[in-house]
Amino acid sequence: MSTFDHVTLIQNINQNLAPFRKSQSEAMLGFGQLARASMADGTLNAKTKELIALAIGVTQHCSGCIGFHVKALRKLQCTRAELEEMLSVCVYMGGGPALMYVAEVLKAWDAMAPE
Repeated sequence: MSTFDHVTLIQNINQNLAPFRKSQSEAMLGFGQLARASMADGTLNAKTKELIALAIGVTQHCSGCIGFHVKALRKLQCTRAELEEMLSVCVYMGGGPALMYVAEVLKAWDAMAPE
C-alpha cells in the first residue's frame, strides 16, 4: 500500500517549485497556459480530461500527478465509480505496475474527501 500523503506531497511540490517559477517565469507561464488551454471544456469536458490526465499519471508512475489530478477531480465532482472505471483501464493498459499506483490513487481519493 502506498505510503504517500498526497495532500502534503502536492504542497511540497508547490513550495519546491516556487523558486523555479520565479527564475523560469516565461517557461512556467507557457506551461500554465498550456495546462489551462488543454484542460478547458471543449468537445471533451474538464472532468473527462482530468480522468485522462490521471490515467497518464498512473501509467507513467507519477505520484505528484496523482495528487494534483485527484484534487482536481474532487473539485469537478467526479464519482468514485467514474474514477474506478478509469482505473480499471489503467490496469488493463499498464499491468501490475499500474495496479500499484491505483492503490495510491484510492488512498489520495479517500484523503481528499470533502469533510
